[in-house]
Amino acid sequence: MTYARPLLVAVTLVASVATAGSLYFSLGLGLVPCTFCWYQRILMYPLVVVAGVAAVEARADVWRTVLPLSLGGTAVAAYHVYLQLRPAAAGTCGIDQSCAAVQYPIAGGLLTIPRLSLVAFLLVSALALVVAATDRAESTNPWA
Repeated sequence: MTYARPLLVAVTLVASVATAGSLYFSLGLGLVPCTFCWYQRILMYPLVVVAGVAAVEARADVWRTVLPLSLGGTAVAAYHVYLQLRPAAAGTCGIDQSCAAVQYPIAGGLLTIPRLSLVAFLLVSALALVVAATDRAESTNPWA
């Protein structure tokens, strides 16, 4: 549990920034989330609470909850990025709205909302894998 707490704090921070960013895009800028954006939100928002509570309690075994959410979010975000790269592959996924539409390009279009989501989910997944490795190493160490 030595390294679990700072890693879980990092997971909480990444998930919090991603959550705040998505809320800013929709509530602050008035952008309407597409269906895949909603799925990504459904998978990201609970990570703030789950990882936050685990960080306070220093519960390294939370990776069993965090990893399925983050890997699922990674898959959805990766597919969403694919749809933006191949707009012909996407139809409408909402009310007259295409999931391939780039609503708010950042850095000259290099970063889009789905790409930011993908980066956040990849960071959370990588941190959760490190927490899992730390948890397993400490649980098998008889001197810990």
